[in-house]
Amino acid sequence: MKRTIISSAIAAIAALTATTAKAQTINVEHKGDTTVIVIDNPTRYLILPIEEERDEAKVKLDLGRADDTWMDVRLAIDRIDYEVPFELSAGKRAVVKMLNIDRNALALKKMRLSNTWDVKNTDYYRPIYHHTPQYGWMNDANGLVYKDGEYHLYFQYNPYGSKWGNMHWGHSVSRDLVHWEHLKPAIARDTLGHIFSGSTVVDKYNSAGFGKDAIIAFYTSASDKNGQIQCMAYSKDNGRTFTKYQGNPILTPFDGLRDFRDPKVFRYEPAKAWYMIVSADKEMRFYKSADLKQWEYVSAFGRGYGAQPNQFECPDFFPMTINGKQKWVMIVNINPGCFFGGSCTEYFVGDFDGKNFTCDNKPEVVKLLDFGKDHYAAVTFSNLGDRIVAVPWMNNWQYANLTPTQQFRSCNALPRELRMYEKDGEYYLSANAVEEMKVLRKQTIEIGDFQLNGKGEMKTLGGEGAFEVEADITAATAKTVGIELANDKGERTLIYLDLDKQRVVMDRTESGETGFGKRSAPHDIENNYEFTVRKSDPMTMRQKNSVNYVNDFALGTWAPLSLCEGNKRHFDIFVDKSSVELFVDGGRIAMTNLVFPNSPYTELSLKCSKGKAKISNLKVYSLNTKTK
Repeated sequence: MKRTIISSAIAAIAALTATTAKAQTINVEHKGDTTVIVIDNPTRYLILPIEEERDEAKVKLDLGRADDTWMDVRLAIDRIDYEVPFELSAGKRAVVKMLNIDRNALALKKMRLSNTWDVKNTDYYRPIYHHTPQYGWMNDANGLVYKDGEYHLYFQYNPYGSKWGNMHWGHSVSRDLVHWEHLKPAIARDTLGHIFSGSTVVDKYNSAGFGKDAIIAFYTSASDKNGQIQCMAYSKDNGRTFTKYQGNPILTPFDGLRDFRDPKVFRYEPAKAWYMIVSADKEMRFYKSADLKQWEYVSAFGRGYGAQPNQFECPDFFPMTINGKQKWVMIVNINPGCFFGGSCTEYFVGDFDGKNFTCDNKPEVVKLLDFGKDHYAAVTFSNLGDRIVAVPWMNNWQYANLTPTQQFRSCNALPRELRMYEKDGEYYLSANAVEEMKVLRKQTIEIGDFQLNGKGEMKTLGGEGAFEVEADITAATAKTVGIELANDKGERTLIYLDLDKQRVVMDRTESGETGFGKRSAPHDIENNYEFTVRKSDPMTMRQKNSVNYVNDFALGTWAPLSLCEGNKRHFDIFVDKSSVELFVDGGRIAMTNLVFPNSPYTELSLKCSKGKAKISNLKVYSLNTKTK
């Protein structure tokens, strides 16, 4: 047994305290494959060094309780990429246990105690006005709810590293959908498993018996031991803290299904009952309840519908009214299934009678909520009345763990307001940036109108890479016309109308850092489909469908102009340090893509080829930062 003692002198905390800080000691003992760390007079945190490409070790704060939970942490062996805080217990002694850690690991030598954790930004690519975690990994938005003037954004969160793992519900709140305040994680991983995605409702009827207007959370607990099971928790302090229901799980798959997750709960008043829609492999299953605790299977929908091949995830389900008629919308996030590879969001429009959802379209019809590569896990706020606002995750599972940041990884796309419109007898959804985003505009540059004839114009912009561009674009005889965003290093993103192919394109093949796309990993479902169903085609679907494909990140995406009316297109483009979001004609086309330029885009060029075009009402807005 090897034993090491590390002592550290602790400086006086502040003149505010009347007591002298006691010395802290870290006692490290190796007992077989377990490392035991005993800390006398612990500070708030044990700071753990991380080596991101290492295998995960297991770390546990040992309180001697049955619900003490192991966390997966990529502890540094040979080098330190960054650090994460591991919160300790209050009192005179804290015990931390580690499994699968080399006795000579750098993490054991360089771990340290601290009462503070610095969240000052260290990443160049951190967005200026998009929501991000302060540190660590983030993926799906979930549990979105509006209550008492606050928008609650819960999200899949790993506080112990910038790769996926240790799923908690992170938590931020906003009063305007623009400025976000970071709060403590609301629901932590436990012995039942990771806390996967889900939803929340305001229990106006006290159906669950936790109190009128309690916020009830529904989520998937996921582990190798228990599989994927549905659980609940409740909050009586406006969503700040949650108590897990002692009767968990509240729902398990009746057929032992492995992929059974992401419950979305909604109220269906004609039946005076609560319903839950759950992703179940390649379909969605509906359940019904009177008390939010006992759930009865109702029906299923989706097998064989939509983009192929696919894996259904993160559902949403809500009514919308158009021309005095009520229609129901089912949002289905799929991974894989995107035409350009990996993750995307599709939707189905139809009718619901309290038992079955009947889609208006044939199974092969695909309707996408966003035509970019980096729009996923879009779900909507509950308790918002007739207004439908969705928040997507801005990333793609093909390369989500590889993007060039370390302090944090991933962000949310802009909140979008969803509306229904009719085109050629079909119902579609538009997804436009919420009106609240206009509060960020701090300066307007009126650039004006341009008649283009086979060549373009260039304007130089200032700023730090955060701006919005608006313009009306009309192609008279031109083959292509649009806007190029570029920097002083020659990196660029092109956004243009391709009139020959009747589509709008965003091309990021030369947008900046793109090489990590070579290391992307297509889903097994996607690979199997290529090797079996499409084995005679030398090009993969994502290569074939993309514009200027270089790798799974460096490519162009496109959307059909048939979704729009007339000849004039209104472009609204939001640019941030690491993203470009396009909204055409009020969101009839939305396109969301990450970019990683090595310096801010400061040049705006108007492009036109082979004919005449007009760009009018061109404006550039510089945007304020948003975080508190």
